[in-house]
Amino acid sequence: MTKQHHFIVRHAAVLGAGVMGAQIAALLAAAGIQVTLFDLAAESGDKNSIVRQAIKNLKKLKPAPFATVESLLDIRSANYDDDLELLKQQDIIIEAVAERMDIKTALYNKIAAFVNPHAIIASNTSGLSVNQLAEALPAAIRERFCGIHFFNPPRYMKLVELIPTQHSSKQILEPLETFLVSTLGKGVLYAKDTPNFIANRIGVFSLLAIFHHAQQFNIPFDVADQLTGPLLGRPKSATFRLADVVGLDTLLHVIKTMDDNLADDPWKQYYAIPSWLENLVKEGALGQKTRKGIYVKQGKAIHVLDLANNEYRLADQQADPEVVKILRTKDITERFTALRNSSHPQAQFVWATLRDLFHYSAYHLEDIAETTRDVDFALRWGFGWAEGPFAVWQLAGWQAISKQITADIADKKTMADAALPEWVNKEKGGYSADGAFAPSITKYLPRSNAQVYQRQSYPEPVLGEGYDEGETIMETDDVRLWHQGDDIAILSFKTKMHTIGDGVLDGILQSVELAEESFKALVLWQRGGNHFSVGANLKEFAETVMTGKLDVLERGVYKFQRASLALRYTMIPTVAAIKGFTFGGGCELSLHCSRIVAAMETYIGLVEVGVGLLPAGGGCKEFALRAAQHSQNFQHNDPLLFMKKYYELIAKGQTSMSALHAKQIGYLRPSDVIVFNENELLYVAKQQAHAMAESNYRPMMRPHINVAGRDGKATFEMMLVNLREGNFISDYDFLIGSKIAHVMCGGDVDRGTIVDGEWLLRLEREAFVELASQEKTQQRIKHTLETGKPLRN
Repeated sequence: MTKQHHFIVRHAAVLGAGVMGAQIAALLAAAGIQVTLFDLAAESGDKNSIVRQAIKNLKKLKPAPFATVESLLDIRSANYDDDLELLKQQDIIIEAVAERMDIKTALYNKIAAFVNPHAIIASNTSGLSVNQLAEALPAAIRERFCGIHFFNPPRYMKLVELIPTQHSSKQILEPLETFLVSTLGKGVLYAKDTPNFIANRIGVFSLLAIFHHAQQFNIPFDVADQLTGPLLGRPKSATFRLADVVGLDTLLHVIKTMDDNLADDPWKQYYAIPSWLENLVKEGALGQKTRKGIYVKQGKAIHVLDLANNEYRLADQQADPEVVKILRTKDITERFTALRNSSHPQAQFVWATLRDLFHYSAYHLEDIAETTRDVDFALRWGFGWAEGPFAVWQLAGWQAISKQITADIADKKTMADAALPEWVNKEKGGYSADGAFAPSITKYLPRSNAQVYQRQSYPEPVLGEGYDEGETIMETDDVRLWHQGDDIAILSFKTKMHTIGDGVLDGILQSVELAEESFKALVLWQRGGNHFSVGANLKEFAETVMTGKLDVLERGVYKFQRASLALRYTMIPTVAAIKGFTFGGGCELSLHCSRIVAAMETYIGLVEVGVGLLPAGGGCKEFALRAAQHSQNFQHNDPLLFMKKYYELIAKGQTSMSALHAKQIGYLRPSDVIVFNENELLYVAKQQAHAMAESNYRPMMRPHINVAGRDGKATFEMMLVNLREGNFISDYDFLIGSKIAHVMCGGDVDRGTIVDGEWLLRLEREAFVELASQEKTQQRIKHTLETGKPLRN
């Protein structure tokens, strides 16, 4: 039997230290890959100074393109004059130089002799022909070359378009897809080698259609943004703000690529660059990067370009309430009918942009992608749309919308007179129970069955897709305990943002008991949403506090602590599979599990100080325990040496900027596991649970904790005094910080006293209830509920 070749990436090179190249290097470094970043040699001084400056500049970008600042130290600097020999060590080489065919091909000629015989070479081109690029490489390398188009910012944008050439070998494409999906956490779509591929082709066309119809219907830019943002299920940046974010010069280049390469396109008139856009670029008003573009901030106010006089005015014009009401109509069929039938220019504008989007997407589908699913995911993952064009079209009534588009074509209301493709009228939609429509073979195709996707039980669905929901063991209004036909029980919260209230705590306690009776392990994993848990149900909590039911509050805190301890001391392993916001009580529950499996984009923290409280679900106790364990490991008898970092995490309410950062600052343990693709969370969590169960898992013994006592509390209070005197904290912050120190240091005891967990949990409860009874804490809670922001009083 022939052994399957595994594509292992130990070393990667990125060619080009521009904004994208440097960020791709940071992404690879976060994944534990040894990265070498190349650029031109500097004319004088340090020949690698261009690359070093590019890495340094990453620290200024927001949101942060790196998982930890320290990971940037793992990026090696190199230049094309002295360091091409380093390419012989690389398993993958990603070219990310300027979007010019001559620059790219000249670089390929320069590096070809140094490429590792087994290395994959890929261009991060956003729209140039990868077949044309391949011709610049020796024949022996061409089968290992393709396009991989990351979206900006590459750490956060899920989409990567994989563009094979006519020479690309399947033997490199499949392992490369696996690497991108599992190691880097991306959503991979195969695109055909056409200008701007899938996402930019459709997404930029949508922008151009909006540009065109905004002028046609005399819709100001700020009003157009109100109509084409969240009201259409798109990001707040909408259209014209998005253009500023992307960069008007970049957008102009993408439009020019379409204009130069799509001579026979029925919508070619849309590719004419608007004069206002050309003028802004000539003036150097390129958008966000120059702090002036379509929008500009003047003082504290946002101004927008007004084409009526070509001057900036206050961006305060509003969409008509009548049209907003239509766009908020719950029934999507009624919404589209109302849009098309309305005589209001703003409604006609929205209908025209959507009509053109549907028409264009259907007309070009066969040229640019395999299925409707590819187009819809491209817009969801690359542009942040809630749904892609084919899903929206089908939800709105496929045949009715098709007839309306055909009628508009006949009435010369559309710029393009091309008929809808024949398949549109033959089929009942872009999706069926069999999958997504593929026009080249006129069939509906299921998702890829590649091995990497077997790790994803519940990938993001497209229209009509459903997944096996497993078998329910126990279900309440707040939680569901279920399994997938094996010996691992799964607990999922059903509350909004997975908040933790009395019902969830009851559910945890019952689930631990049921799982221990009949299953080998218990996994905490949330079925829907972007977050593990935002913590306690603050509204429920506030009602208890404001009515002065402190006895009820103390019983609730006690129950929370029992739930945490149940997860810690059950005889089966417990695994928390976390992602996104994992705040407060959500953090505390996960800290008490046998192991945490965290998605890379996990923002975890004990944030209770923000509402004038301290962690009382075992968080303070847990960090005191970890400090004591560290002191034992290093053969110190003084936990205070290790307490400071844990104290500051709680006192500052610090949250991690990534799962790697969480491990670095102490929320995650060395044994906790990080996965890049959040769709693999459940799979990896279950694998970890199985491994522990099969290793004769036993919970940790009830701990004996060496505490810092009065001396430790005094040390932390001295820190707080300095902060208060410097006006960094308020008197009330001082009180909260002092309470945290009191609990974590074990209360009014001598340094070196040995206490048990229950001692610290009692101190947590007492301090929590005392703080909850304070007027200033109640003010903080009220303010947060009303504004969503913390109050410092």
